[in-house]
Amino acid sequence: MSPRSASVNEELRRRSRERLLQAAVELVDERGFDATTLSDIADRAGSARGLVSYYFPGKRQLVQSAVHRLMHRTLEEALEREPHTEDGRERLARAIDAILGLAHDRPVLMRQHMAGLLQAEGFVQCPEQRRLSELLSDTVARYGSADVTADYPMLRATLMGAVFAALVPGVPMPVPALRAELFERYRLDWELGTPPGSGTEAGAARCEDLSRFFATGERAE
Repeated sequence: MSPRSASVNEELRRRSRERLLQAAVELVDERGFDATTLSDIADRAGSARGLVSYYFPGKRQLVQSAVHRLMHRTLEEALEREPHTEDGRERLARAIDAILGLAHDRPVLMRQHMAGLLQAEGFVQCPEQRRLSELLSDTVARYGSADVTADYPMLRATLMGAVFAALVPGVPMPVPALRAELFERYRLDWELGTPPGSGTEAGAARCEDLSRFFATGERAE
C-alpha cells in the first residue's frame, strides 16, 4: 500500500481537530468547564487522549478555540442565509443577533467562555479566533466604517460586553433590551435581523413590545 499523500494527511488532521472542537462545545455546554475533562473530550470525539495535547496546550485553549469556532460558524450562517443580502446595515444586524443568540441559546457555554477570557492567559490566539475576527471586520467594513482598524475592536468589545451583561449570575440583562440598545447605537432598523428568542410565543411577544418601544417610545400596558 502506497503512503498517504501530504494533502490526505492534512485533511485527516483537520477532521480530527474538528471532532475535538465539536466534542468540547457539546460537553462544556452539557456539564460546564470544570466537570469536563480532556479525556471526556477525547472519548466523545473518538480520538486518542494524546491527540488533544498534540493540537492544544491545555483545556482552556481547547475550549476557547471551540467556542470561537462555534461563533464563527454561527455568524457565517447568519450572514449567508437566505434571503442573501449585501446590505451592510442588515449584515451588521444579523451579526449582532447571531452573537446575542448564542448568549440566549447556550448560556452555560458562553458563560464559561467569558469566564475563561478573564483568566490570567486571557484571549487565546487561534485559527478559529482569526476567522471570526476576519468575518466581523468584513461586516464592519460593509457597514460603512471609515476606519475598520478602530471600529472593529469597538464592535467586538461592545458585543462581548453585551454577552457578559446577559450572563451575569443573579442580575442578567434581558437579551431583547441589549439588542435594542445595540441597534440604537448602530442606527439599525428593528426589523433587520432575527431577534434571539423570537421563535417562542413569549419571546415573540416580548420582541413585539420592544419593537413598539424602539419605534415609538411607547411601552406596552
